[in-house]
Amino acid sequence: MNQLKTPENGYQSRILKRTIRLACWGGAWLAATALMKFGPKFLWNKALAFTLLAVGLDVAVGVGMILANKTYLAELDELQQKVYLNALGITVGVALIAGVPYSVMDYYHVIPFHAEIWHLLMLMSLTFSVSFLYGTWRYR
Repeated sequence: MNQLKTPENGYQSRILKRTIRLACWGGAWLAATALMKFGPKFLWNKALAFTLLAVGLDVAVGVGMILANKTYLAELDELQQKVYLNALGITVGVALIAGVPYSVMDYYHVIPFHAEIWHLLMLMSLTFSVSFLYGTWRYR
């Protein structure tokens, strides 16, 4: 049976395609970051050339992820863009407000451990997820 494509159906198809592409870029960036972090220790015995190549790969894949994010945002309708941008804004604010004092506390040994970047990345991931889900729920 031949089904007509409604504008809504075409839009949902495009968003699904862009979401999958964005997830693939995110996964690729995660893999490139893991290679950059663990490769020198476990794969190439701290060889400088391979480490620099891994850093370059991480940056290149990161740029690809940024462009995929930009394309994804451009495909969203106005309400979804508003929710997405609000979640991004909250995430940047929380990262700045929490990250700077966290770093200072590490510098002056107020906390009994080192401030690691992955702590901030986890905070940002959780903040974005909660903000995005709340914004999506709020406008339903």
